[in-house]
Amino acid sequence: MTQEQIRQNSLGRWQSITMEIRPSNTKNPDGTLKPFYLTRKFMSLPDDKFELTVTNFADPFGKVVLAEMGIKGHIEWHGEHPIAPGAQKVNFVADEAYSVTPLHKGFADVLNNYAKGFALWKVGETQDILGKAFAPFGLAEGQIFKEYDLIYLFNDMMFWGARNVDGRGFDTEANRPTNLQIPMARQK
Repeated sequence: MTQEQIRQNSLGRWQSITMEIRPSNTKNPDGTLKPFYLTRKFMSLPDDKFELTVTNFADPFGKVVLAEMGIKGHIEWHGEHPIAPGAQKVNFVADEAYSVTPLHKGFADVLNNYAKGFALWKVGETQDILGKAFAPFGLAEGQIFKEYDLIYLFNDMMFWGARNVDGRGFDTEANRPTNLQIPMARQK
């Protein structure tokens, strides 16, 4: 498919098919990276816009929900990615909205200790972090969150890049992923 065909075929709703695991940039006492469990709901919209909801969990079976993040922005298309025929380099730019909702008291407590400059973090209450300093995610004041990622479509599944095993984010072209992660399935 051409890039334009992939853009058109990516339109719609996509959702995680199971709990996903990623390495975080936080370490356990023994020096290993802590696992990061999540599910994704993604909408690819016309005019290269997107909406993403990420729900984080404390356990691999999704029994203890920690938080939800909402991101809205634009997709920048940058040509073919060598991971698979038809894969495309994309940047996800969260330039319209970025919010965090703690869904567990322990997570709200962590935010109250480390996310300064916000109202008191409370379970179930959403706060906007777009363009604000947000230490838990390593965001500086005025910084717009951007990931150098990829999209690969196959059999009504959308793959993005697998996280770097050392916990590095996709914050530069050099850190763009080179492997595929668990896909999201198209929602009818």
